[in-house]
Amino acid sequence: MHSRLVQIQDDIRGDFGWRLQDDLDSAKDLLWYCESKSWSNPSWSPSGRQDTLLMLQEELISGPLTVLGAAAEPSNVRDAIVEGHRLIAADGAVGVLNESEYPGIAWDALLCVVSDGDGDMEDLAKAAEQGVPFVLHAHGDNVKQWIELLDILLLYDTPIVLTHQTPGLLKGMHNPGGFTDGDRAVCFALSQNVSQRRIRLRGFRTDSIGRWTGQTNPERKMRKLEWMSRVLKIAGVSM
Repeated sequence: MHSRLVQIQDDIRGDFGWRLQDDLDSAKDLLWYCESKSWSNPSWSPSGRQDTLLMLQEELISGPLTVLGAAAEPSNVRDAIVEGHRLIAADGAVGVLNESEYPGIAWDALLCVVSDGDGDMEDLAKAAEQGVPFVLHAHGDNVKQWIELLDILLLYDTPIVLTHQTPGLLKGMHNPGGFTDGDRAVCFALSQNVSQRRIRLRGFRTDSIGRWTGQTNPERKMRKLEWMSRVLKIAGVSM
């Protein structure tokens, strides 16, 4: 299954007319940037990032998991907490935690934010301030966004894991598969040995653009949501 979740990235690049080289350049630049800053933040070093990944893996497999998508509402957070779920937020969806009836409990339940940096920076900064690890993703047209986000994460000494979307191996980075922040969050959990049966999706829609979505072209975003649905079908996690 993991190989299919990676292979579909080639189909997506072809559909949108994106170049693999751009994805690769962004990934290599992200890796270099983080390691160049590791002198001031040891958790960004290769060993520090590996420690963060191992910590997340242990927490992810410890119980049921809810992935919050761009259409998430406070009721989704409440229901997840009542059911004893831990949380992963897909990028800007982390903002819904601030609207929760019990924000303290909600933030304690959040394991990580899976982000390519195009969510609302105030909401992402709030997560960084809370010490929440970020699974930060590189793709061809988000270099400006990950630079801006990394400046914030560096300020708060935020632990990070780095992901990319190229078919080759990049030492110090991971390709869990997937495409959008939402389905990539699912792929990331699966790559850390979380069973499909333990993953619940909340705030995922394909018929409309969620309110936590970053700035986007509406027509292109709807095409992206169609690909998200295909990825989730391969992953075996239903909406």
